[in-house]
Amino acid sequence: MMTQFFQSRLFLLAALVLALIIPWLVYPVLLMKILCFGLFAAAFNLLIGYAGMLSFGHAAFLSTGGYMTGYVMSEYGLTTELGILIGTAASALLGFVFGKLSVKREGIYFAMVTLALAQLVFFLYVQAPFTGGENGLQGIPRGKLFGVVDLSNNMVMYYFVLAVFLAGYWFIHRTIHSPFGHVLKAIRENEPRAISLGYNVRHYKLMVFIISATLSGLAGSTKALVFQLESLTDAHWHMSGEVVLMTLLGGMGTVFGPLVGASVIIGIQNLFSGGELGSYIHIIMGVIFIVCVLLFRNGIVGELNKVLKNNF
Repeated sequence: MMTQFFQSRLFLLAALVLALIIPWLVYPVLLMKILCFGLFAAAFNLLIGYAGMLSFGHAAFLSTGGYMTGYVMSEYGLTTELGILIGTAASALLGFVFGKLSVKREGIYFAMVTLALAQLVFFLYVQAPFTGGENGLQGIPRGKLFGVVDLSNNMVMYYFVLAVFLAGYWFIHRTIHSPFGHVLKAIRENEPRAISLGYNVRHYKLMVFIISATLSGLAGSTKALVFQLESLTDAHWHMSGEVVLMTLLGGMGTVFGPLVGASVIIGIQNLFSGGELGSYIHIIMGVIFIVCVLLFRNGIVGELNKVLKNNF
């Protein structure tokens, strides 16, 4: 047991060291995109992997965080910290509204309600004047962190995004291993049993939905600052499907699976975006999804965990 503990700590230390030095070897903006989508996928994984709730509307939270952060920083000149805080809070509020309307449903009905609500948000952002419509919200300033640290430098921005990512992942890890997280797993495994034990299941579902929406908004706010742009792409239902693919590919219900899945998907998109296969990227993603479902249903990290347990 102690050996496993030290091995896990050694792995985390090695991963942290790699994260600190890798921007000197790989384009920082690409790495920042992976971190933002890794946090987005981890937030979605908290909902589906630990509470068993499949949402097809998480793009609404990602885009809301980006739009709100971009708007208040562009129009009112707010600081970076306040901009991210407002964007994240807006996503949390939207998550509360979505949750109140959807957690009463289960299974495919829950998924369809979240999809319908997200499409309403998408069409709202298409028409809203502050979003820039199809042109998007452009020229979002990165600002200065605490009024001192200039985030216009990509290397400085990378370490800020890394700090946000680590904070979000730490919060998710603590949530999973808390009594609240154990109740979520009980609901996922046997909801009638959880109800019979006296738990207010609907309350727990609403809480985890809000947490997931909040962290998705944090990812969207950070992403908007990285690219200094927020567009309708983040609000489209394709984005909700993409985060499902990232989670399933990496390993649903695992801690690091969403990050691995996001890395693979973003890496593939970056690899083929400029070539002749760029127009077939959605077909490639579809093939990956089919292969994942048929050959390794536990995802990359899930299958690796099975192999390690069997061999050691």
